[in-house]
Amino acid sequence: WASSQQLKFTTSDSCDRIKDEFQFLQAQYHSLKLECDKLASEKSEMQRHYIMYYEMSYGLNIEMHKQAEIVKRLNGICAQVLPYLSQEHQQQVLGAIERAKQVTPPEMNSIIRQQLQAHQLSQLQGLALPMTPLPLGLSQPAGLPAVTSSSGLFSLSSILASQAQLAKEDKSTRETSDSHREEDGDKSD
Repeated sequence: WASSQQLKFTTSDSCDRIKDEFQFLQAQYHSLKLECDKLASEKSEMQRHYIMYYEMSYGLNIEMHKQAEIVKRLNGICAQVLPYLSQEHQQQVLGAIERAKQVTPPEMNSIIRQQLQAHQLSQLQGLALPMTPLPLGLSQPAGLPAVTSSSGLFSLSSILASQAQLAKEDKSTRETSDSHREEDGDKSD
């Protein structure tokens, strides 16, 4: 009878221990599952940021190439017009062109700051959104609120999106006016 009671005690004790271990493992599983879900959501957030950075980088790269092409064309126009100027004016224009090529970092900071402020005021007029952060090496203008990287990034992405929309509208306007000119040219023939 004593061994039977000891066996029951041992069996009951073993069942309790198994139950405790199962509950511990279940709690550990639940905690690991929560951690896994958290990591999955962070991963998708990082992927979203990566896509946003890629799109901004692509947009800025296109804009840089566009600006380089504009500079090349304007230099060509200056070179074509320069011979028609008097010798004195040619020297003045050449000096002005050389000075324009010598942009200092403080001048760049000032230009970028002014452009950002003007553009953001026009884009965000009436909204209480913060300004986008300035590129590395540029200081925050006095009187402007501090910007967090995420709020600045979202503001910048909205500005880039609006620039892309404006560029599309400008292109469609030009195409429309070109087609009207062609039609007018056909009518005059």
